[in-house]
Amino acid sequence: MRLLILVLLIPVAGFGQKIDEKKIKSHITVLAADDMEGRFSGSKGEQKALQYIEKEFKALKLTPKGEQAFQQQFPFKAGVHGTGEEGKAHNAIAYLDNQANKTIIIGAHYDHLGLGENGSSLDANPKGKIHNGADDNASGVAGVLELARYFSQNKVKEKSNFLFICFSGEELGLYGSKYFTEHPTIDMSEVSFMINMDMIGRLPDNKVISISGTGTSPVWEPLLKNVSTPLTIKTDSSGVGPSDHASFYLKNIPALHFFTGSHSDYHKPTDDSEKINFGGEKEVLELIIQVIEKLDAAPKLTFLTTKQKTMSARTSFKVTLGVMPSYTSDQPGLLVDGVTDGRPAQQAGIQTGDVIVQIGELEIRDINDYMGALGQFEKGQTVPVKVKRKNETLTLSVTF
Repeated sequence: MRLLILVLLIPVAGFGQKIDEKKIKSHITVLAADDMEGRFSGSKGEQKALQYIEKEFKALKLTPKGEQAFQQQFPFKAGVHGTGEEGKAHNAIAYLDNQANKTIIIGAHYDHLGLGENGSSLDANPKGKIHNGADDNASGVAGVLELARYFSQNKVKEKSNFLFICFSGEELGLYGSKYFTEHPTIDMSEVSFMINMDMIGRLPDNKVISISGTGTSPVWEPLLKNVSTPLTIKTDSSGVGPSDHASFYLKNIPALHFFTGSHSDYHKPTDDSEKINFGGEKEVLELIIQVIEKLDAAPKLTFLTTKQKTMSARTSFKVTLGVMPSYTSDQPGLLVDGVTDGRPAQQAGIQTGDVIVQIGELEIRDINDYMGALGQFEKGQTVPVKVKRKNETLTLSVTF
């Protein structure tokens, strides 16, 4: 282990290829266009996005690794929590064969909420509105495609093979990634680790990026403390979370999840491409490349189990405030990154930028306290909520 850490601390020389910000913008602009109709799983828009991803894989001369060329079909249910009609959706899978004895998986989901009719939208009146999902998760797909271009055209034969996967069915319950891990198209015993990108397109001005899964291998924390990056890295050890890396963690594969933070456009029709920080995404991809290249000469990573994930944006409760929590804030309390129209928080006067420090009698020190507090209340119940707003503390009355 000591030798491996020393290897990780050695700077990696650039291999000549560079991440292209213009290509990131092009991919996101196409995938988040209105004619994709929100890329809902199994829809015509999903098929159109799938064809675009396939075209890009083919142009890079990658090997198809689906069950039908680049495609892997899987069943899903379209309703909330798997209660709706059954359908068929597709993962897109490509392979870069470096004739190595280990493989790195790089993935992101390309599905989104379509026309807002499946119950996951945070818009007050979502039905019939196109949810383009530029950040969630055209940004991650652009990352997969740009990393595929980088590693296939950098004129270096790495000591790892690469599997590039764009999942569908994530928004409905990780259907695509679960299906792949249960029906893999490669030998999973050769997988060293998985990199997941979900919402990497809105890097904030403070350049904080959240990386979860750092407890899934002893390598991650020392490596991330010794990378050269303009980004401020905030880590979370847990391998279980509300995105596709969890499916791999549950199969004992080390996995990292890259996330640039929540915002008020999350799961709304306003998550559009003009709001993407393309330069920020370039910096995220350069960080991921550095992580991968530092591990190129390392043996297959050792897997570790982690504490249970509590930092989840999709946990089900009896009640909801209707706020988007910040997952990258270090200040005490829960920083509100967005407020949904018509929900209890908005009706009570809670605003974006407020810091929730108490709900009822329960002190809120972080997102874990917030998640735990929500489970203590019932619909129709009215409770006082204390928030810090700039230099004052306010007590607002919230009715769930």
